[in-house]
Formats: sequence, structure tokens, C-alpha cells
Amino acid sequence: MSTKVVIGAQWGDEGKGKIVDVLSESAEWVVRYQGGNNAGHTVEVGDEKYVLHLIPSGILHESKKAVIGHGVVLDPIGLLKEVEGLRKRGLSLEGRLLISDRAHVVLPYHKLIDAGRENTDGATKIGTTQRGIGPTYADKINRVGIRMGEFLRDDYKEVLKARFEERNQFLKEQGFTPMNLEESFAEICAAVEEVKPFITDTITLLYQAIKRGDSILFEGAQGTMLDVDCGTYPFVTSSSPTSGGAGTGTGVPPNRIEHVMGVCKAYTTRVGEGPFPTELFDDDGKTLGEVGHEFGATTGRSRRCGWFDGVVARYSVMVNGIDTWAITKLDVLDGFDTVKLCTSYEANGKTYDVLPSDIRVLEACTPIYEEHPGWKSDTTGVRSFADLPENAQKLLVRIEEITEAPIELISVGPRRAQTFARS
Repeated sequence: MSTKVVIGAQWGDEGKGKIVDVLSESAEWVVRYQGGNNAGHTVEVGDEKYVLHLIPSGILHESKKAVIGHGVVLDPIGLLKEVEGLRKRGLSLEGRLLISDRAHVVLPYHKLIDAGRENTDGATKIGTTQRGIGPTYADKINRVGIRMGEFLRDDYKEVLKARFEERNQFLKEQGFTPMNLEESFAEICAAVEEVKPFITDTITLLYQAIKRGDSILFEGAQGTMLDVDCGTYPFVTSSSPTSGGAGTGTGVPPNRIEHVMGVCKAYTTRVGEGPFPTELFDDDGKTLGEVGHEFGATTGRSRRCGWFDGVVARYSVMVNGIDTWAITKLDVLDGFDTVKLCTSYEANGKTYDVLPSDIRVLEACTPIYEEHPGWKSDTTGVRSFADLPENAQKLLVRIEEITEAPIELISVGPRRAQTFARS
């Protein structure tokens, strides 16, 4: 049996989709365990480019089974668009895509609540994608949510209609944009009918797979620093992208997880509001954004860019139990004369080697950098660690030392083939 969790070790957008796609070749199951369609995973296979938001990246391998666990909040309309898009490109999903009957459902009123709250008061703006993720998780915790399994009941339309009417009244009372009840209800029901065949008891399926010794790959969305408990609260997502979320979001016990791989860019990015100590506002930051094509796959928003943050990476090792790294986008650094690594922070005369939990302290932190010579050569065609420029090798070795975790995979471009082992 092989069970591996792939997590983002920064603020998301680390390239998890590509790494999961590469690792899926040796897995039988690929399981998404949290988040919703507020995340986007981009995978390039040959000349084909795929952007997935809910369906695990492993679906691109025809023999693999892809599971959406109950820790995910699922928008049936968004899911149907993905299903139709993959079918048009010749991918068969029947018997391979499996959705937990316990997964909570994102409905149109969740999106309107999200948008209304995000746009009402600039002082409390989080920078959400306005996809209804937070309000859906709130309903889950308040025990008033609707789960995918309820759509298998004969009376689901009556239950759904009553909920729509009740929530529409709430929207009006709050001064938010109300739903067009007839159109919203019809659209949801049409999508539900199309995705119903994929709904099943995934807890039992995964338990049986583990008993058989099947290879399972767990895929998180977003990143460690957006974890609702461990991240830069309140500028976080509403779920647990950390490795612990793999257990709570799938029903697989933690003692069945054998390996945790952290995915980290060779620099750092973040989308939305919140502190970002290594953020750059100069030409170097602009270059990272342009060369790295740093635009969100879900929102199209420009990502904030900065140098590699060793404090964040070390913290991710602590809270996730990272066994090995996958370092992505090393090639983006090819043109720099000097590359910087943040090893600690300074704030109010105090040095921080560990990430402070107080958001006000973190906002005051400035990075303490090491400067490393660049390599000024194209690495996109490199296929082994030994063939990397010497300065690139030294940089990666230093990242291993700073984070106290070894590198397993290195990526030098967006395509499947542009990934190779450290050793």
C-alpha cells in the first residue's frame, strides 16, 4: 500500500495540480479532500492544457479513479461544466469519478451571501473568490447545510425549493442581491440530475481500497498559509488544506497516511488580502509575475510575488509533517543576477525564526535575506539535478538546509515532462 498526501506549503498556487498529475502515474486513486471551486489546478499534457477546479488532477490518466471527498464543498453547476469540458476532450468519467454523499453543496444563495459580505465593508475584506465557499462551510458548521446524498432522495426538489425560498428572504433582509428563484432552482436541478450518478459512499470505497493495498494519492487545494486554523487568520480559506485535512476530509484515519509531500515554488506568491513579508514592489517582483505567468486559474487576478520565504516553508514542515519537497517554477529564476532566500524576520527589534501567530506582528515583519548568485541560463530543458547550473543546485541544497526537509521533485516548466527527481 502507498498513501501520499500532496499539500501546498505557501499561500496556494504552488503547482500542486501538476505534481499530482505526475505522481498519479503510480497511483490507483486520486482523492481531493477539501476546498471548493475557489481553487484552480492547471496541468499541461503535451500541447493540451487543462484547468480543473473540483475534479482531482489524476482524472487525466484514463486508468485512475478520482474521488471528491466529503471535506470538499461542491457546486453542482461548476462540477457539471468541468465534466462536460472533459467529455468534449475525449475523457471518459463513468466509473472513475466518485463524489462523496457526505459532501456539502454550494448553492446560488451561498455565492450571493459571499459577494454581499465581501463588497459591503472594505475594512473587513478578506479577498475571497466569491464562489460561496465560506458561507457553505458556515452552513455545514451550523448544521443547516445540504449534502450531496440528499439529492438521491425522491423528495429532494421539495426540500431544496423550501430552502431557496427561506434563504431568498434572508438575502432581502440583509440588503443583498436576491436570487431569481425560478431560474436558480431550475439550473441547480438540471445540474444535479447530471451529476447524481457519481454520488456514492466514498468512505467505504477508500477503506476497501486501503485494505486491498491500493495506492492512493490525496490532493489538497489552496495552501498551508490559508488553513483556517494554521494560516494567516483571518486572511484564510474556510477549510484545512494542511495534511491533517486529508483525514477529516475523506474519512481515512491518520495512521493510514504514509508520506506527506509539500509543494513549494522557488519563490513565493499570494492572492488576496493579508500579510506577505517577502512581497516585492520593485522590478524583481514584476519580473517574477511576468515570467511566472502569475495570474489565478480561478479568478484571473494577478498574484502578489516575492522571494522564497524560509520561515513559511519551515512552518509548513512543522504543521504538515512534510517528508519531502516538490520545488516548482525553478526556471522562473533563470534570468536573475541575484536570488534571495528569506531565513527569518525582524519586527520591533526582535528576530523571528518561527512564524508569529499574531497577525499584527506578522504585518510588521520585514524579511532577513541571504543573497545567492543567479545562473543566468535556461533550465527549461534540464531533466536531471546533475545537469542544473551549479548555482541552481546550490540554491536548492540551501533550501533543503533552511527547511530541514529533502527535495524529491524539481519542476522547470508547466509540462508533465519538465519534472524530474532530485536524486
